[in-house]
Amino acid sequence: QVQLVESGGGLVQAGGSLRLSCAASGRTSGYGMGWFRQPPGKEREFVAAVSWTFPITNYADSVKGRFTISRDNAKNTVDLQMNSLKPEDTAVYYCARARGSQGQRIVDGYNYWGQGTQVTVSS
Repeated sequence: QVQLVESGGGLVQAGGSLRLSCAASGRTSGYGMGWFRQPPGKEREFVAAVSWTFPITNYADSVKGRFTISRDNAKNTVDLQMNSLKPEDTAVYYCARARGSQGQRIVDGYNYWGQGTQVTVSS
């Protein structure tokens, strides 16, 4: 069984930064990891993912150049550094473990999810 716990969310002004962390218990070695978000009244959407190998990262166009995903395999954590935040980044952010070794861009590519952490960016 895999459990994922997100932390680091909060309220920040536009232009500010936050760092989200996802602590995993259970096996994440060999698996890709991802961050998704769900804005109010909208569907869950891809933010960033990191593969197990190399590792390879990929990002949604809306966050490219502002957000950075990283993983520490020794600590079993995955972080999301968010800079230059915008009001449209307001959402509940979720950490997830992929079904395979690659980081996926779709919700169905993941089979373990955290409970989420709220990020609110004020204008």
